[in-house]
Amino acid sequence: MKIDKLEKDIEDFWDANILPTLTDYIKIPNKSPAFDPDWKQNGHMDAVLALAKKWIEKFQPDGSTVHIEEGEDKTPMIIIEIPGERDGNILMYGHLDKQPEMEGWKDGLGPWNPVYLDDKLYGRGGADDGYALFASLGSILSLKTQGVKLPRIVILIEFSEESGSPDLPYYMDHFKDTIGNVDLVICLDSGAGNYEQFWSTVSLRGMISCNLKVEVLSEGVHSGNASGMVPSSFRLIRQLISRLEDESTGEILVPELHCDIPDHRYAEADKMASALNGDFGSFPWHDTTSPMTKNSLDGLIGRTWKPTLSVVGSDGIPSIQNGGNVLRPYTKLKLSFRLPPTVNCNIAMNTVDKVLRKNPPNHASVSIDWDEPANGWNAPKLSKWLEDAIEEASQSFYNKPAMAMGEGGTIPFMAMLGEQFPAAQFVVTGVLGPNSNAHGPNEFIHIPFAKKLSASIAFILDRYPS
Repeated sequence: MKIDKLEKDIEDFWDANILPTLTDYIKIPNKSPAFDPDWKQNGHMDAVLALAKKWIEKFQPDGSTVHIEEGEDKTPMIIIEIPGERDGNILMYGHLDKQPEMEGWKDGLGPWNPVYLDDKLYGRGGADDGYALFASLGSILSLKTQGVKLPRIVILIEFSEESGSPDLPYYMDHFKDTIGNVDLVICLDSGAGNYEQFWSTVSLRGMISCNLKVEVLSEGVHSGNASGMVPSSFRLIRQLISRLEDESTGEILVPELHCDIPDHRYAEADKMASALNGDFGSFPWHDTTSPMTKNSLDGLIGRTWKPTLSVVGSDGIPSIQNGGNVLRPYTKLKLSFRLPPTVNCNIAMNTVDKVLRKNPPNHASVSIDWDEPANGWNAPKLSKWLEDAIEEASQSFYNKPAMAMGEGGTIPFMAMLGEQFPAAQFVVTGVLGPNSNAHGPNEFIHIPFAKKLSASIAFILDRYPS
């Protein structure tokens, strides 16, 4: 394989065939089912599926088979089966559903308004992770152009990842024979510490989330008449949250949500902190807001191996403009917990449920609706060939060493594959670097970095041992 030709071919393929399609993809508000209960009637998922199908038909490798399945009441699944010319079975993964709009997009930008500016393509879903399908096929085609003989490759693209992948177990079973026994998994749905070198994700946190509702009245009443007699539903729900979290430090108080952190993960985080010079600047801090810790190592461990709680939504609280002097009948909050990679999500969920329901303050009505839980993932040790290939790829295309990092997000697919294929090797990486802001406003994909990442993936595929 000629490295210079590989890089040039991938660059040209991105410019001619990926960027235009990714731009069209961003325009489609294909929100994941958790955020669009009427997703089937709205038709956005069908529009994305049609866009992907048309693109695949144009660029699928000779001899490959495309499976598109949509089970009853389930989101679609795309499987591209590419026969091998030597031993081995590789599974490549991505998803085409999106997070909701969020507020705070800069002037001229928007979730469904693709804008290319300063080497970045802005818009919802481009980086997380609509590019994965197109980049995966682009990497494979660039190798086939040079006559490289590849092992068997299966590309799996789902449409419910942002909802916790509730449909994935069905499809994993349905396509069990098609997928086969996996030797290497390549996932392009993760992050990067900077845009200057290849980053491998070696751990992912799990997640549980719920809607917690506290009711004190059947309808709102005049606050002047009721306050002092009727307890505030907001104050009561705050008490419940304080059972889970120390509001002064953010420390989670439930022991079952913690785990022992392996020493080698501390060492990797320390190396990452040194590579980034302790830079917390990848977050859009407001004015004088400071991190929870000034120690960069503690900060990296905190966002990858410690449990956290975020309140990500609310109901029952009117806008300030509409907030009259009314003691509200209820407060409802959406709670999102991130779990350490090795904590069992079901044990965590059941424990939190018991803590919240026990002895409600003022005997208020407490109801909890849980979303689909997801386990985290802790990568197995890399084999020598893969460790060498990752390092050589980073040096070849970035002129810098490869780095390992823990990631604070969740990819349910990884935990599922880790259990199903315990002997498999994993390359988990992605384009979600500093300020790319997946799930938030102003999401972007850094195109030069994405091109180099595609070349690196092709390099790793080429180095797969015979």
